[in-house]
Amino acid sequence: MPRSERLRIDNADGQALAARLDLPEDRPPVAYALFAHCFTCSKDLHAVRRVSSALTERGIGVLSVDFTGLGMSEGAFEDTSFSTTVSDLVCAANHLADTHAAPQLLIGHSLGGAAVLVAKHDLPSVRAVATIGAPCDPDHVRLHFADKEADIVRDGHAVVDLGGRPFTIKRQFLDDLESQSAMQSRIARLDAALLVFHSPQDRTVGIEEARRIYEAARHPKSFVTLDGADHLLTSADDARYVASVLAAWASRYLPVDSPPQVEGTSPAGAPSPAGGDYADPTVRVEIGAEGFRTAMSARGFDLVADEPASVGGTESGPTPYDLLGMALGACTAMTLRLYATHKGLSLKGVGVDVSHEKIHADDCTACETEDGHLDQLTRTIRLDGDLTDAERQRLLEIADRCPVHRTLEGEVHVVTTAA
Repeated sequence: MPRSERLRIDNADGQALAARLDLPEDRPPVAYALFAHCFTCSKDLHAVRRVSSALTERGIGVLSVDFTGLGMSEGAFEDTSFSTTVSDLVCAANHLADTHAAPQLLIGHSLGGAAVLVAKHDLPSVRAVATIGAPCDPDHVRLHFADKEADIVRDGHAVVDLGGRPFTIKRQFLDDLESQSAMQSRIARLDAALLVFHSPQDRTVGIEEARRIYEAARHPKSFVTLDGADHLLTSADDARYVASVLAAWASRYLPVDSPPQVEGTSPAGAPSPAGGDYADPTVRVEIGAEGFRTAMSARGFDLVADEPASVGGTESGPTPYDLLGMALGACTAMTLRLYATHKGLSLKGVGVDVSHEKIHADDCTACETEDGHLDQLTRTIRLDGDLTDAERQRLLEIADRCPVHRTLEGEVHVVTTAA
């Protein structure tokens, strides 16, 4: 298991970027890499973690950072651009050089791939660059909000749907993309070994973008097709394959160790499909001097909580009660999936809606509390699949066995101590 350090790195505007430095478990790194995540993603994407884990097994330390306004980093996404992404990468690389050693490997996923191709020109220490599902031209990202572009130009901004989440895109973002010219000339002057990963089935960034990158680059260059993979490498097998090939390829250009062979692991030491077994179960929460935005971490995963603007929050994350509903909903869905698999039921999917409200105690006939108010969580479950009425009824009964459900309805004792 790699060691991980959580860092805060100042960007060019003095805003703190959340970062994670993954290190080999029992020895100093022989080299360092910098990982740029995909557009509107974060450093905690499973693909990022799996690739990082494989490289740490080869003795390479990997720094991954949340770009401005994303993940746990400060700043507003709507005020960023492709150029600020490149700037964030350079700031992260300089921090790595000041505190450990300058990075020799850059890895970029999707738009992060285009960013590392540009950032390389400001980072002479880099000897190798790898892109995963990357566009040749950052202007390609406009396809994701083409239906809103006229609104952005007319009004100066618009809210667009990116991966099911709302983001505000400003005119400055478009103007910056238009300024990113001569990408193929930049790639030709890369002065580093290049590895291009791409899937022929990638529906987000077409395979022709990989061809343009490869044809523009000079040797040494390599191309690896990810047949059957999706853009985000959501399949654990696809992510492990990229990690294994990348680690082996990097050994041609960096002082990479041979991977230790451990029974039950892949040659690249890739983590489990769940994204790694972090033994520490402690949930850690921190809030700053102002506002309600709260940073949280659990088993190596970073989250954020906030409050609505109506009560002084910035709406940058779910509320604590939202998170409570998510916990119940997720536990319910997992419990039903486990039961259906065990019983061989044709359960294709589960949807759980959870709402929270305060009710009068006398309105609840099944509650022991008789006076005042109490909290009520209403859970609505959708069961997809060819199920009989009896199977559906049984699954609804099993939902009440969800461990989080039992915890909420059981006796909970909270012990508070001073740090």
